[in-house]
Amino acid sequence: MKDELRYKYKIKRKYFQHSRREVADGAIFDAAVACLGGYDDFFIYYSFGSEADTHRLIDALLGLGKRVSLPRVEGDGMSAVPYRRGDVLRRGAFGVPEPAGQACGGDIKVVIVPLLAVNSSGYRLGYGGGYYDRYLKGCTALKVGVAYDFQLTDEFKEDEWDEPLDMLITERGVYYFGNPT
Repeated sequence: MKDELRYKYKIKRKYFQHSRREVADGAIFDAAVACLGGYDDFFIYYSFGSEADTHRLIDALLGLGKRVSLPRVEGDGMSAVPYRRGDVLRRGAFGVPEPAGQACGGDIKVVIVPLLAVNSSGYRLGYGGGYYDRYLKGCTALKVGVAYDFQLTDEFKEDEWDEPLDMLITERGVYYFGNPT
């Protein structure tokens, strides 16, 4: 069932385009800066394809002097690698742009994760590899999803290995699921 939902939401995202997407991405950006601007250390996915855009957010955070790390897949796990303007990204696992360099051991305060869908309890439907769930297990950072409002659905239930988000930022508002710090 989850594979069917992954396909469904990939298609829905693919056809959400042009000016509607641009307006939605702008509203997500504004809400993310307003909600998260007080934090200093971020681990954030580098959007590609039809994902909600994070490039503008990454650039804004760097412009505000925030520390930003991007994910890099390493075997069955994922590491946070510091990112600065101008750093070259290489095509990594699954075609996702990834940073080179040393993984950081810093104190990340906010993790912004990709998703295909999220339910009303804050559990995300990811791409099926489990990388983010493994990374988030035991993570004390604020766990945030950014997505389009149509990706909020109760068409699925979480599995025991799924890790919940604390909040979701969409073009229509901010949804709180857990205990934002």
